[in-house]
Amino acid sequence: MNDSSSFDPRALAPRRRKALRARAHALDPVVMIGEAGLSPGVLAELDRSLKNHELIKIRVLGANRGARDTLLAEICAQSGAQPVQHIGRMLVIFRENPDLESRRPDAKLSARRIPRAPERRKRPGAPEDKRRDARRSGPRPSVPRRQPYQPASRRKSRRILTRT
Repeated sequence: MNDSSSFDPRALAPRRRKALRARAHALDPVVMIGEAGLSPGVLAELDRSLKNHELIKIRVLGANRGARDTLLAEICAQSGAQPVQHIGRMLVIFRENPDLESRRPDAKLSARRIPRAPERRKRPGAPEDKRRDARRSGPRPSVPRRQPYQPASRRKSRRILTRT
């Protein structure tokens, strides 16, 4: 039986998460979290960065894997962001900002889906590709083959012998 309490309606879809990971690849860490952990100053900086960028990288210094996992969960809970990726000491989080989307100059272009080119349809009764058929049928053209290497002692002499 599924536990409905573990379902998060704000969770990112796999395709969206993949696209965000691709976007985050080129980013540099905006916030660094040191030994002090999540201080009010760090949370304020996270909030400010998420308002300006939506997608940010965070570098965590001096914590083991389990501590980084709990830190990521705590950051997401306190900032209202979604976790995108956690690799080593690098965390990537995302919080959508509708105001930021409207300020982008290419917002309308990025939202529009580019259509694929239509497939070429073949006429009924049309022959297959003639070039492909021509390549497969008929004898292969003869190509002069290179003679294998022979040492000088086994080569035939090319001198013309004349009688004197």
